[in-house]
Amino acid sequence: MFKSVIYSRRRLLLKKRMKTGLLLFLGNEESPMNYAANGYHFRQDSTFLYYFGLAEPGLAAVIDLDADQEILFGNDLELDDIIWMGNLPSMSEKTRQIGVKQHRPLNRLPEYLASAVKHRRKIHYLPPYRSEHYLKINNLLGIRVQAVKNYPSVDFIKAVVAQRNIKSKEEIAQIEQAHAITYQMHLTAMRKARPGIYERDLAGEIEGLALAGGGTVAFPVILSVRGEILHNHYHGQRLKTGQLLVNDSGAETELGYAADITRTFPVSGRFTAQQADIYNLVLQAQLAAIQAIRPGKKYYDIHRLVCRIFAAGLKDLKLMRGDCDEAVQQGAHALFFPHGLGHMLGLDVHDMENLGEIYVGYDGQLKRSEQFGLAYLRLARKLEPGFVLTVEPGLYFIPALIKKWKSEKRFVNFINYQQVEKFLNFGGIRIEDNVLVTGQGQRVLGKPIPKEIKELENIIGKG
Repeated sequence: MFKSVIYSRRRLLLKKRMKTGLLLFLGNEESPMNYAANGYHFRQDSTFLYYFGLAEPGLAAVIDLDADQEILFGNDLELDDIIWMGNLPSMSEKTRQIGVKQHRPLNRLPEYLASAVKHRRKIHYLPPYRSEHYLKINNLLGIRVQAVKNYPSVDFIKAVVAQRNIKSKEEIAQIEQAHAITYQMHLTAMRKARPGIYERDLAGEIEGLALAGGGTVAFPVILSVRGEILHNHYHGQRLKTGQLLVNDSGAETELGYAADITRTFPVSGRFTAQQADIYNLVLQAQLAAIQAIRPGKKYYDIHRLVCRIFAAGLKDLKLMRGDCDEAVQQGAHALFFPHGLGHMLGLDVHDMENLGEIYVGYDGQLKRSEQFGLAYLRLARKLEPGFVLTVEPGLYFIPALIKKWKSEKRFVNFINYQQVEKFLNFGGIRIEDNVLVTGQGQRVLGKPIPKEIKELENIIGKG
């Protein structure tokens, strides 16, 4: 945990942003895999972690804005609990750790909120993403389960987003700690990759490094020779000479902060000429995007910059044709680049996505596009100092998508399908780094992970 003063200051700033009513914070509960006593790894709600720092189940909290009270709800362990889990801090000790003065048993929360409802006080809650929270809000506030999603407090959401979007020096240090572990994960995968082993051999080892680093993985490891499948969590394929391997993985620290890095490299240790052409185009686009990051710049514009670089490069490779700006305007490039350039990063690998990307990645000046590809842009807003974000352009050859667009004769003025079909077994390439927006520009976080072709070819299979 951070020092108690950090949590106190966070709550103080939140109270200044909000005006009246109660702020309700629901912690997460254990989630069983196949029976109640056999649970998944516990992960606390990130907003609860941000303001109250306690990474354990069975907790809730309320901030009463009108009475200027902060109350933690939870129970001290009983003997049966201690037998199985050992002694843990008491509720009194927990409140001291986070700078809260009051605590009450968890069974007092319903009557506390019932009184507020009776007196028609405003109770602010955030959008739930777990079924348990839908049921809790139903029981605590009397809102029908089906209607719970309709009444989250927009003011509460905006206040939390405004605060969590700007990373403090302590948070940046945590992200860089996650990156240090992630660095080892990626170098290990590069060094140990070789034809004949399975994806799971590498995926299991790098996940073990995340656990050995004191935390866990920030998201299920994506490590696959089927790189054209954007979120491919299957690890059952044997690596073969000539294939490209995409490793999209990152560690999460003990305090919950994430890193998110992608590298793509040839299983055999040498890029073919075809692979090198596409790889260098992705790398060129990624470096240009990073260089373009600065305060006041819209990430939407940086995404479009990458799209134009891709269109021009693919035209040079005879995969696209025609006017590049017009091709991007109409969305023809999205056959090869069907996702957004990046997203916010912090306590969540897609930071605060549960609160709504319209509030996190958009700022009211831009509306989310409905165009294929551009519609998946999670971050479009003007950048501010303190933002931490991912830069992850990629080029993919997705057989089903190519077949569909060709049969529909989509963008035939811009796409050379005859040439594209030579890449049907290519897979995909993505390169991703984590970047801090500074007062003057940007800084790529963490120790550099090899991504130049010569660097990669010097390390692949050398472990």
